[in-house]
Amino acid sequence: MNTKTNKSIFLADDDADDCMLFEDALREVSFSTDLTMASDGIELINLMEATVPPSPDVIFLDLNMPRRNGFECLELIRNKKQWKDIPVVIFSTSGQEDMIRKVYEQGANYFIRKPGSFLKLKQAIRQILDIDWTKHRWTPMSENLKYQY
Repeated sequence: MNTKTNKSIFLADDDADDCMLFEDALREVSFSTDLTMASDGIELINLMEATVPPSPDVIFLDLNMPRRNGFECLELIRNKKQWKDIPVVIFSTSGQEDMIRKVYEQGANYFIRKPGSFLKLKQAIRQILDIDWTKHRWTPMSENLKYQY
C-alpha cells in the first residue's frame, strides 16, 4: 500500500446501508484514511466547493442519486479547473456496458460494480487505495470494461 498517511476519500452515495458498509470495510483496510460522505450529488458539490483545495485523494461516486446524479457530478468535477485531476471511481450497482463506457467517456478514472459481499468490498477498496493515480491512466477497451467483485 502507498505509504502516504491520512488519505482523504469522498464517498457520494444516497444508500445509507451502502455508506455504512463502505465505511466499515474502509476501516478494516486502512486506519490512515479520512472518509467524508455526501448523501447526494448536490451535497457532494457543496462539500467540494467548501473544502477543496485540498483535494481528496479519490472520490467514490454512485451514479443513481437524487437531486444530482453521478453523471452530473462527474461532468461538474471534470469541468472545474481545480477539481479536474481528482481521481473519480464510479461505484455503482449497474454493470451495463453502455453506461460503463459513458462514465469513462465523461472522464471517470475507474469503475467498480458494487460488490455482493463484505470481503469483496474490502478487496475493491484496497485495490483502489493501492493505485498510484499519478501514473494510472487507464482507457477502457471492450474486453476489459467491467471490474466486478
